[in-house]
Amino acid sequence: MKGIAHALASMIAAICVVAVSSVAAQADPLPPMPPDQNQLPELPKESDLYKFLPVGDPRTDPWYQAPADLEGMANGQIVRTRDVGTYVTGIPMPLTTRQILFRTTDLHDNPTVTATTVLIPPVPWIGSPRPILSYQEAIDSSSGICNPSFTLRAGIFKEIALVAPFLAQGFAVVVTDFDGVDASQLLTFGEGHMVLDGIRAAKNDPSLGLADSAVGLYGYSGGGSGTSRAAELHKSYAPELNILGSAEGGVPGDMVKIAARNVTHDAGLANFSGPGNFTMWLVLADLVKTYPDVFDPQRLLTTEGQELLKDVEGRCIWTSALTGSYRPVNSYLKPGVSLDDPDIRQVLVDQSLGQPQNLPDMPVFMWHAIWDELLPWPDAIQSTVDKYWAGGVDLRYYTMPIPEHVTADIAGVPAAEAWISAVLRGLPPGPRFRVGI
Repeated sequence: MKGIAHALASMIAAICVVAVSSVAAQADPLPPMPPDQNQLPELPKESDLYKFLPVGDPRTDPWYQAPADLEGMANGQIVRTRDVGTYVTGIPMPLTTRQILFRTTDLHDNPTVTATTVLIPPVPWIGSPRPILSYQEAIDSSSGICNPSFTLRAGIFKEIALVAPFLAQGFAVVVTDFDGVDASQLLTFGEGHMVLDGIRAAKNDPSLGLADSAVGLYGYSGGGSGTSRAAELHKSYAPELNILGSAEGGVPGDMVKIAARNVTHDAGLANFSGPGNFTMWLVLADLVKTYPDVFDPQRLLTTEGQELLKDVEGRCIWTSALTGSYRPVNSYLKPGVSLDDPDIRQVLVDQSLGQPQNLPDMPVFMWHAIWDELLPWPDAIQSTVDKYWAGGVDLRYYTMPIPEHVTADIAGVPAAEAWISAVLRGLPPGPRFRVGI
């Protein structure tokens, strides 16, 4: 046995040496980086790794294809369904999992399809229809392979620990691919359309028994974007849905100020805004799909910038963050191009929260970290909070003395989860407040 183990160890070591030598021998396909920027070479994309998982790639799965008669369908109307399994690193969860492909509209009100995954726990609910918790994951990607309809089946859904407490209470949890099957709606109001239509689709499936269910919304960061945009569009887009409250943290509210903070950073890898640089590459990769004329890479970016953008395309949040951190977009804009371009600025203004016609019409619970490196406070959210407060929104908002974006997500869970759970059980939402610095 020792001889076999020694032989295996030698073989593994030899493979590692060959692999490292092969990588070292390959030229870095990305342009040379200034010394104060991210020095990582091109990384494999998630799709290069996910192809080894025992789940079909959604980009080639015919189940996701839109029907020919999509134009004549209603928003939230079911195209097709399938029963699947929900897994955590290969371990099946004891849930009924129904996936629904449904009709919705994108940011420009064009008909399209996307998917939602409805999780029903084996926990009885007595006394009323089982409530729906619409959970928005921080998908934050530029590829459909990162969507929860894939990752839940593949066992790599990164927020399963945050979903589990809602399932344990007996809520039906609806998890929608709210950036679209092509991941083109990131940080736009198209997300709100898809979240609301995902809820409609769950209610439209008679076998789930959710037609009369009350609804709560929940999400943080990128999930807070989908949640807040659904809350803002509820009264105009889906007023028939009985949404009792919206719990949303780390919300990207003011797109103009967020972009201004995250497209640049001062010299030195310790700079506070550098980690957020990747968000702008990710958003830009998606805005190219949604506003191809305004965000034309050949018009905006240098050759090096265009190569970096191509490298971000098709990535999930994991390698997008590694690729784009400490690579400020401003360093790759062509001479004379800036965010002050009237067309670019108008898009950012239009996709910001807090516009008078979009103020939420349900109780809202919000939180944000004071030292958030990705969505800096107060720039990201304070103007939205002020507009909500002045507009009479039924708001509970507080800032947290937390020094990091993801940490603030976890730290905010107990209060946010308790609040939205209580509201879904019919308890009053409590008084309005806004506290913190």
